Amino acid sequence: MTYREELYKFCPQCGGRLVKKLLKAQEPRRLVCTDCGFVFYLDPKLATIAVIPLEDGIVLLRRAIEPGYGLWVLPGGFVDVGEPVEVTAVREVAEEVLLQVRITQLLNIYSYTGRTTVVVAFVTEVLGGTLGPGDETLEVGIFRPQEIPWDQLAFSSSRDALTDYLKMTNLQV
Repeated sequence: MTYREELYKFCPQCGGRLVKKLLKAQEPRRLVCTDCGFVFYLDPKLATIAVIPLEDGIVLLRRAIEPGYGLWVLPGGFVDVGEPVEVTAVREVAEEVLLQVRITQLLNIYSYTGRTTVVVAFVTEVLGGTLGPGDETLEVGIFRPQEIPWDQLAFSSSRDALTDYLKMTNLQV
């Protein structure tokens, strides 16, 4: 998701007009309601991705939804309100590639200038299930480092997490 503040015109509290105002020096201008004074903060959206080492490779999936339809990614998705990020990662793996996993470690946290999504990446191990495509997945694959389709990855976070994982494990591309 791209940070697009100009898309927000009306207050979610009262429906009044939102205008940009400088509330504090040294901070960016904020959207403020002209009627009730509500300050509208565009908070980041939290997502997770999971690196799943399997059979001398890493599990990737081809997306069956936009954005990135037909491109490869690590399994993952958005955190639901009140859901721990670890639970999200495990849930998304089950939904997208039909595996039950447990988290073994936090790999990294990725955020990008001008983007609203913050991505938490975990390394996992498979506990059960049979690898296959879920409802939002066209196909799944297990890729050795030299087989990763780098030019067909949908998101920077998948690229960065794969790079970090390969460096961490001393695997060669």
